[in-house]
Amino acid sequence: MSALTSGVSQDVALSVVDDVAHRLSDPADVRVGSGRRRGQSLGGGAAGISLLHVERALTGHGSWDSAVAWLRRACSEDLSVGVNAGLFFGAPAVGHLLHCAQAADVVPRQAIERVDRAVVGLATARLAAAEERLAGAGRRPPLAEFDLIRGLAGLGTYLVHHVPGHDVTGNLLSYLVRLSGPHATPDDLPGWWSNTAPNGERTPEYADGHANLGLAHGAAAHLAVLAVALRSGVEAPGHRDAIRNVCSWYDLWARSDEQGTWWPGLLTLGQAQGHEPFPERRQRPSWCYGSAGIARALQLAGLALDDSDRARGAEAVLLADADDPSQVAALDGTGLCHGTAGLLLSAWRTGTEATGPALLEAASALAADVARSLDATSDLTELLDGTAGAALALHTVTVDHWEAQWDSCLLLS
Repeated sequence: MSALTSGVSQDVALSVVDDVAHRLSDPADVRVGSGRRRGQSLGGGAAGISLLHVERALTGHGSWDSAVAWLRRACSEDLSVGVNAGLFFGAPAVGHLLHCAQAADVVPRQAIERVDRAVVGLATARLAAAEERLAGAGRRPPLAEFDLIRGLAGLGTYLVHHVPGHDVTGNLLSYLVRLSGPHATPDDLPGWWSNTAPNGERTPEYADGHANLGLAHGAAAHLAVLAVALRSGVEAPGHRDAIRNVCSWYDLWARSDEQGTWWPGLLTLGQAQGHEPFPERRQRPSWCYGSAGIARALQLAGLALDDSDRARGAEAVLLADADDPSQVAALDGTGLCHGTAGLLLSAWRTGTEATGPALLEAASALAADVARSLDATSDLTELLDGTAGAALALHTVTVDHWEAQWDSCLLLS
């Protein structure tokens, strides 16, 4: 992308990224602590911030000294392979980071192999637990079993990208195929129907659970994993039919208004069965729950199945939102998860595989929005909701680094 629209040049955009990277150059000056901000957290800690410095160094725009300093911070504690481990925390999170950095030969191959073995072991254990649940009549999964952030979809994207030939990769894809079957539960609810509320708790509002359609926690995640795997030549029995089954759910629950097509972020049982009113207000076009993530997953599915109508339809949905100032204004800040940077990166990734230039032009305008609004002095510095992630998306789009691997953790590549 040689220049950005709306009067913001490539040099200005890269200068904004430079300001963020400079403020985050020394890990000693950036607070990391407990929970999401721990070093081995991809969403809120050093592992996520490291991706900004690694990507800038890989493209010749930053120092490997800063990248290595952040890599060391991310690896400074024993990596979790316990119940809290997933793509965004613990061994898988740090392993994703190490794989992104390995092209520059700053990470020992033995270290990457050790982490890969840990992730394989973690996935094997999680699959065994999932199979035990599937064998129990009427037991539905918690979101943490299968979602991107904590569950098997997240581990699946790691395995498909980094250890595609391992037996556990095929086993995990077979699990996702089974989860996506047309009669996955006795009452014909989809296999990803959860018995809990979106926060993982049981509440009166979600007494019968819900179906989550978003990319961060819902069916779009395992749709995208299955599509990416199929495109890379890794296929399980029933793989293509599973992709079609999930797509049929999005066809069923797609809604239209004067602004175009949209999907709800989730459905209650009453809504799915027609006993409760359907949500009337569209989701904001975020990466996590909205059209930014869902449309990219559906485009990937169309590309995997050589279904051009599916792919083009998804592109049209995303273009309508990216081109609509009211939809962009509905986003929450500049971050990747809920904000403009997530829509920017989704539109750009989708646009790089679209039939025409319109989505890339929309991404250019969104990049200008992010460049103007990104506040390098913000204390919210993390990958998912903070300046590191917004700057990383802006950098990747501005330099047109379509070979970038870091956003596979978002299931956009």
